[in-house]
Amino acid sequence: MATNNQKSGTEQRIENAIYGTPKIKPDEQRKYLGTFRERVCLTISVQELHEQNWQEAVVAELKRGIGNLVFLNGNLPHEEIHPYLLATNQHGGIFTMKTDPEFRTNPEALAVVVAAKKGVYQSPVDVEKRYPQFKITSKTVKPAVSEQHGFFYRLFHQKGEQ
Repeated sequence: MATNNQKSGTEQRIENAIYGTPKIKPDEQRKYLGTFRERVCLTISVQELHEQNWQEAVVAELKRGIGNLVFLNGNLPHEEIHPYLLATNQHGGIFTMKTDPEFRTNPEALAVVVAAKKGVYQSPVDVEKRYPQFKITSKTVKPAVSEQHGFFYRLFHQKGEQ
């Protein structure tokens, strides 16, 4: 019987060497940048990252002290995720860059995930729902390019249009 168990273990090792170690809930781990949903405290999608800077929300989440692991989608351009990397370092978090091709950069994919080492079952985890106070309202949105010009630009260009 010991031989049968050892053979089973040996076969398992061979299969793991060929196919890789089987993952529990691989789709969930792919979505949450390598961690499980029950460990997630905060998520920022690629689209949310492009719409505005959520660095304050990440800092607020790290200050809560529940989760200090920050997973960053390393397939995004460095200048987009760099502020979150700095915020994580400055506020006692531990960051991990996820660069496997399985981590996508489409708008629905996640760019930043703040998680804990154990299950914390936080809800909601979406940044816009969890920290609506950091959402830029339409009143604070930057004006259109033509409205950003200074006094002298408007003075000289209005003359030319007449």
